[in-house]
Amino acid sequence: MYPIISVFGKIISMYAVMSVIGLLTSGVYFCRQIRMYGLDDNDAIIWLLVTCVGILLGGHIMFAVTNLDKFYMYSEVGGFKDFINTSVQFFGGSVFYGGLIGGMIFASVWIRLKNLDFKAYADIMASAAPLFHSFARVGCFLGGCCFGIESHFGFTVHGNVLSPAVNDVCRFPVQLLEAALNLVLFVIFRHLLKKERFKGGLFPMYLLSYSVIRFCDEFLRGDIIRGHVGLLSTSQWISIYIAILGTVWIIISRKIKCSAALRK
Repeated sequence: MYPIISVFGKIISMYAVMSVIGLLTSGVYFCRQIRMYGLDDNDAIIWLLVTCVGILLGGHIMFAVTNLDKFYMYSEVGGFKDFINTSVQFFGGSVFYGGLIGGMIFASVWIRLKNLDFKAYADIMASAAPLFHSFARVGCFLGGCCFGIESHFGFTVHGNVLSPAVNDVCRFPVQLLEAALNLVLFVIFRHLLKKERFKGGLFPMYLLSYSVIRFCDEFLRGDIIRGHVGLLSTSQWISIYIAILGTVWIIISRKIKCSAALRK
């Protein structure tokens, strides 16, 4: 694992590097698909930027929510600089589900404001999202975060200053497993994107598919930063809600399609 690299004397997180590569790759892919739909890729670029703002805000806010037990740190703030340092600690991490929810909210609002083609944008995003996520999970592996359970099969790391808990313990590479599964989702949804009968319904299928993957691979996670509610982690509970959302969305979409077909 390589949590950080030095570029011209500047220390850069490998998670950030892989996330940026993922954003650029999935962004280029998204814009190419938008052009194939005959839509304006300039609108798509602005939409992507707005969505990224939602992803960043949502991811950091969800990180803070999962660490509410550390809110007491604000009671010990001694000045503005201390307040900034405390906020960096409290909001400094990012949770994928928070980013997903934040991105969905910002993306939906912008689509409505600019009267964009919701179905086309959602369908293309169903394949672009797992493409980005696969790069991000490789970044998690390189950085040492989101690490797996202790295992005879896996990797042992020494001297990771960003995630000390991963050091000197052989851990299952759950980050790489999820990266591979996201890549599989990308290939599948890119194929389905070409099928007429799936148009307008791919994004809820993505939500359902990823929530199942995430629910299962949470059992292979060794970090406890997200916390637990009962026997399940907070991410597993969110996976259940996301799966329900995706299922209801699929059912409603199919009913609307059937009604439209009958009217014809």
